[in-house]
Order: sequence, then structure tokens, then C-alpha cells
Amino acid sequence: MPRQPTLVGQPVLIVVDIQKGAFLDRTNAGIPTMPDYFDNMARARRVVDAAHAAEIPVIFFQEIHRRDMVDYGRELDGSEGVHCLEGEPGTPVAAEEMDMRPTDYFIHKRRYSCFFGTELEILLKGLKAETLILIGGMTDVCVHYTFVDGHQHDYYCRVISDSVGGTSDAAHQASLNAMEYLQEGAVLSTDEIVEKLAHMKSAAA
Repeated sequence: MPRQPTLVGQPVLIVVDIQKGAFLDRTNAGIPTMPDYFDNMARARRVVDAAHAAEIPVIFFQEIHRRDMVDYGRELDGSEGVHCLEGEPGTPVAAEEMDMRPTDYFIHKRRYSCFFGTELEILLKGLKAETLILIGGMTDVCVHYTFVDGHQHDYYCRVISDSVGGTSDAAHQASLNAMEYLQEGAVLSTDEIVEKLAHMKSAAA
């Protein structure tokens, strides 16, 4: 099938789990991170700024778990330790760092995918979304699973390679490769998506 345009119809920016912990000491974060993780999360602000400037909807997600841990399910069976507990300093969304605005949307999630057990699908239908742009963490976990669910819901999905961060360099790259396999042209750089959003804004003016 021919490669699809980068932005089809109404785009929406999905900010996956960019929380205060991304900007704090990661020693006890509960999840391993690639060496460039902090730099990639900080760079993601450029995509948020571009989305705001282009007046496209921005949806912030926060992974959060109850302190009695009843809602973790099988999440701790693998390599991850306890993380994103209610009341911990790293759990709130990095609202100031990402310039989260009152006009942005905000959704809690208890599982990896932003679609699982949340109102996202209802919201996307209301916004008439066609293209989902993903930034945040982790590339090989929450971003990847959200991308796959978006793909299976027939959205055009784009992931910003240097504005997402994985649990390791190898896992980060493997997931980007897997997402590109599902939708050719899905993996873009921050510079590329910022330019596309700026062009969309100027074209609409």
C-alpha cells in the first residue's frame, strides 16, 4: 500500500506518562531508563509547544496506582518495580515542564495502553481524530502498546523518536522498528513533526 501522509485529517497529540519522575532522580523510579531518557522527555516540550501553536488537541496521560496496589494486576511480574503510586513526588504529570494548559485534556490510566479502561476512544471520536501523535514514555511499553491499540482502531499513528524514551537503547529502537513495520512513515523526529505542525498552522491561516 502507498505510504500515507504524515498528518491525515484531524491530528491529536497524545502525551504518554510524562510525569514529575522524569525530571527527578531516577535511582528509585521502579523502571529502568535509557541513558537519553531525560533529554528526550525535555525535548518533548517542543512537540507540545508546536501542538499548542497549531491549535490541535493535546491529551495528557498519567499512570497512577492506588497505594494498596490492588490495581497493578500483572504489571509487577516482569522487570518493573513499584512505580507511579498515589502521593509519591514523581507521580503527578509534569504540568509545568510541559506547559499543560486548562484547555488540554487529562486522563488517568491504570494499565500500559492509553486505550485500556479509559475514556480515550470516546474523546477521540468527539474530537474527530484521525492521526495520533505520540510522545512520552516508555517507548517499549506504554507508547508501544498505545500505538498498537491506535493502529487496531484504524487511526494513523505517528511516534516521535527523540521525544519518547525507553527502558534501554535496544528496547527503544526495537519498538520504533516494530511501530514502523505496522505503519510505514510512522517514526518521525521532533524537528520533522514540529515542521509539519507549523506548516499545518500556516496553511490554515
